[in-house]
Order: sequence, then C-alpha cells, then structure tokens
Amino acid sequence: MIKKNAKINLAIICGGPSSEHEVSLASAKSVISNLDQKKYNILLIVIDRQGKWLLGPRGEEYLTANTKVKTIANQLAKEESQSLINISSKELTNFQEGDLGGQKIDLVLPIGHGQYIEDGKLQGMLDMLGIPYVFSGTLTSALAMNKHLTKIIAQAAGLTICLEQILKSNDQVDLDKIITDLGLPVVIKPVELGSSVGISIPKNKADLEVALANSFKLTNTIMVEKYVKGRELTCAVLGNDQPQTLPVVEIIPKVSEFFDYKAKYEVGGSEEICPANIPEAIRNQVQKQAIKIFQALGCSDLARADFIWDEKNNQLYFLEINTIPGMTQTSLVPQEAKVQGLEFPQFLDTLITEALKRYNKE
Repeated sequence: MIKKNAKINLAIICGGPSSEHEVSLASAKSVISNLDQKKYNILLIVIDRQGKWLLGPRGEEYLTANTKVKTIANQLAKEESQSLINISSKELTNFQEGDLGGQKIDLVLPIGHGQYIEDGKLQGMLDMLGIPYVFSGTLTSALAMNKHLTKIIAQAAGLTICLEQILKSNDQVDLDKIITDLGLPVVIKPVELGSSVGISIPKNKADLEVALANSFKLTNTIMVEKYVKGRELTCAVLGNDQPQTLPVVEIIPKVSEFFDYKAKYEVGGSEEICPANIPEAIRNQVQKQAIKIFQALGCSDLARADFIWDEKNNQLYFLEINTIPGMTQTSLVPQEAKVQGLEFPQFLDTLITEALKRYNKE
C-alpha cells in the first residue's frame, strides 16, 4: 500500500529484442516526458536488442543515443536529478529488496510492443517476482499476441472475423487451395508479430508465393486471411470493473495500401480521424464489440481493438487487439483520450491509478 501523498516508485521498462524496438523507445520517451515528476519517482529500464537490461543512467544513455530527441535531460529539464533514480544495482530483483533508496518498486509501466514485452513473457517474470504492473496479465497478453487464438475467442464472444488459413514453415503449401478457399487478394500476417511487421496483400499467385516466403523469414507461423475491402476503425477500452470505450478512430493510410509499419510511423503516413465520421449504429457496434473482446480475453487497464468495416455490405469484422498500444502523443490511443478530454499526462495518471486500484483489490 502506498502512503497517501507519497510519490509512486514507477519503473518504466522498454525496448526488447523484437522488430518493434525503435517504436518502444519512442513510446517510452514520450511517456517519460509527460509524466508528472511531482507524483512519480521514475526508474528507467531499457532492454537492448541483445536482451541486456540497462538500468537507470545506462538506460537513459541508451534511450538518448537511439532516439531522435537530443536528450532525455532536455525533456525532464531541472526535474531530472530528482525524478530519475540514480542506481547501480545489477538486477531487477534487488529493487524488491530495498535498493531503490530503501523503497520497493510500486508499479512497472511496460512500454513495449510485440515479442518479449507485450506477449506475456515480461508479465510472467513480473508475476513471479511479485511486482505489480500496468496492462494485461500473462495469459491475456500471450493470447492477444497470437492473432489466430484471439480470433477464436472473438468469434466465441459473438464477433465476426475474416476467414483464414494457418500455415507452418514446414507445411506443404498448396497455393491453389489457398486461392480457391480464400480468393485473391489475401492478407498475409505473421501470427505473433505486431506493428504490421511482415504483413502484405498479394494480388496474384506469383506474389502470394513471394509473400509467404518473405513472411516465413520472420516467423514460423503465418495467417493467410481473406481480404475484406473496407474502412479501418479502431477503438480503445479503458478501465477494469466497468471499462469504458474512448472515441472510435478511422485510419486512412496515405503512403501505403493499408495501415502497415510505414503508414503507422512515417510522418504523414496516415490520416487519423477522431471521432470517426461513421454512422452512429456502426460507432455503437465498434464500441460494444471492443468491450466484448476486452472482457472475453480478460484484458486489464487498457487495450485497443482494431476492425475493418465493409461499408458496401455493412459488415464489421474484428481484426486484432493490442494490449500495449503505442504511447507517443500522436499515437492512436492518446489521440482518442485527448478527444475524450484527457490530456496525455492526465491519461497516464488514469492508467497508473487504475492499475494500482486493481492490485489493491487482490
């Protein structure tokens, strides 16, 4: 239990040896610069590409060297010496034993996307250490990272999903059967990668063969999904006991055919309309289904559900859910929160408060 009016000892863990390393660093940098330094003692922990944990000043140096912003110190200004805890401990477990200025970590805020930080591995480790954290737990994180398993749960909860086939790297792939069953184009998706890494939309048999070969270079399991032409919509769910949706966003890619890695992270790569200019019935359907999948998976604190709306046939399809959405100020969820009336610092406070309430009930 945290003493009233006491600062919260907040560890931010980012990075990791995944294809979304840079995105994680950018989110962490944005979060740090928007946290209220009067409320939090911040311990920065960066996991580099080799899996090495860099704590405190070493993490700050790495983050500074690997982001475009000049220095974290410039963002935190004069508060840095007071807000960032200077430590020299070698292991995270030491902090639970009193090396954090005689205090324990109150909460971990994991800011990472994809494997190792978002897929349940970090959550399982923190559970074993008895360290509370923001966002969903181990099982939920692992399930949500697997697009195929998530869709099974979504369908059981009453959501409509796109037809698919799952291929393993050692399978004998029958291109003609894929085309007969799913048509062309199709959507190729690595089952357990995020940020649209490895996704492609081949339109003919030759392109399909190349797309599969390229995806198998990244992962051993691929989803081949029926292509649905429509409008891309996303909606965040915030809270726990009575989760609430944030405004629905429509994503219009500008530099790509769909909301791929380039469209997500390149300046001007996409136009995001919040709130989305869609019929009220579709808005209600998106928000209702976002809460449904949030609860069906057992999500905590925050998640963002993605959909495609086939406007011609007025059919909404669930695509996937992100248990640690992007956290830069221009990311989708902070944009939704702002439209809802929550500025980024206030939004972060809400996330942290919800997580602490959840652990205090356990």
